[in-house]
Parts: sequence; C-alpha cells; structure tokens
Amino acid sequence: MRKTKAKKRPLSPDPKYGDPIVTRFVNSLMYGGKKSTAFTVFYEAMDKIAQSTGEDNGYEIWKQAMENTQPAVEVKSRRIGGATFQIPTPIRDERKQFLTMKWLIMYARKRHGKSMGEKLAAELIAASKGEGASVKRKEDTHKMAEANKAFSHFRV
Repeated sequence: MRKTKAKKRPLSPDPKYGDPIVTRFVNSLMYGGKKSTAFTVFYEAMDKIAQSTGEDNGYEIWKQAMENTQPAVEVKSRRIGGATFQIPTPIRDERKQFLTMKWLIMYARKRHGKSMGEKLAAELIAASKGEGASVKRKEDTHKMAEANKAFSHFRV
C-alpha cells in the first residue's frame, strides 16, 4: 500500500459507566448520527435489565452478554483451483468485539417489543444466560468452522 495506515483514534468513555466499549456499542446502535438518542436507548435498556433481573445495574449483564456472544473463529471463503472452500480462521480481538456488537444489535432489532430499549434489554438478558439469537449465531459460526476444519491448511 502507498499510504500509511490510519491511526486509531481513542474513543471517549461513556458518561455513566466510564467504559469506551460502551461508547463503541452506542455508536453501532446509532441511526442517522443521533448519538444522544442511542445513549438514551442504551441506558433505558440497562434500567430495564436492572428492573427485571434485580441487580443494581445492567452493566454487568451487558458485559456477560458480550462475553457469551464473542466468537473465537469464523470461516472465510477462499478460491483454490476452481473450487471455493470455507476456511476456518481465528479472529482478532477487535473483530470479535465488532461481530458481537453487530449480532446483539441486529437480533435486538428483529425482536418483537414496544421500544428499542425493551428489545435490546431482552436480547442482552437472553445472551447473558447463553440463550437468544445472537448466541445461536455464534454457535452456528463455530459449528461451521468445526465442519470445515479439514480445509484449515489452506489458511493464508
């Protein structure tokens, strides 16, 4: 490549929990540049989680949900000699985080519920218990990688 790689700009921590990963999650949740609305939705979900589980805050449940949804391997398509193989590859930590957030938000949006805060809270509670669509997606990804383990020697 001709140009140097762009430097990673540090994310400011969120105002309530002081965690930059929460800010990254809220940035993924955001629609149309409405960050304050996204923060409102996230904090509403945290309050709903605290109400329904009886914990003092939903932050720990959110961390547990993130941990339970993080994939370790994924499959990437690689064309070799006219055939396309699904090759299992380990995932970098940043990509793990990205996929986790993407899946949690995507499946929360697909849920049935009144508000996005309620849907997100329901998905996070399910993921923290090891259930829900986002955890199933992680398990499916791992199963696919396991099924294609024979092609791992093609890895670049």
